[in-house]
Amino acid sequence: MRLPRLQAAIVDLDGTMVDTVGDFEVALGRMLAELGFAAVGRDFIALTVGKGSEHLIRRTLEQVGAPAVLYDRAWDRYQHHYLQINGQHSSVFPGVVEGLQGLRARGLRLACLTNKPTSFARPLLAAKGLSGYFDHAFGGDAFARKKPDPLPLLQTCLALGTAPAATLMVGDSSNDAAAARAAGCPVVLVSYGYNHGEPVRAVDCDAVIDRIDELAAMLG
Repeated sequence: MRLPRLQAAIVDLDGTMVDTVGDFEVALGRMLAELGFAAVGRDFIALTVGKGSEHLIRRTLEQVGAPAVLYDRAWDRYQHHYLQINGQHSSVFPGVVEGLQGLRARGLRLACLTNKPTSFARPLLAAKGLSGYFDHAFGGDAFARKKPDPLPLLQTCLALGTAPAATLMVGDSSNDAAAARAAGCPVVLVSYGYNHGEPVRAVDCDAVIDRIDELAAMLG
């Protein structure tokens, strides 16, 4: 398919550009060990990430049978451990660097928009050599609401100086697609990310791709 004429692209982080399940696994494992609970598995993590770290912590505590009153302590220890290992157990998906280069070569402005806290997202982009491709990088705490609410996309479009209809959302989940549809942005999803255990090809989006470097050929 051909995408409409675009001025910019907003790109998700976890599951779209970087496979971060390993980072989550280590940070959550250390957090749970301090709290006296067994670690959770990678399958659970892959099904749970994408809605922000607060959601991940609450669901993890439920999964191990920990009382909800431990949330504040768990969140504090999780942040501590995640910042220590951020990027060390993760990898950039194939085609990401080439895809970002292709979009920039076409003259598009780029922003990274993730539900991950900004204090985690920006160091991860730097550690993986991706920071230089983006004009802006916004985390889940940058705005009053997170994806799938359209507010983060609309605010990112304002920062980019582009209309939503000319700003592509590139993500890996129904959260990204729902936010894009509500904001009026075209949306393309990758086939390999974290979509809460649901088939990504069943999500309402404009296209599903196997690698981000397929995007350049789709631009009108």
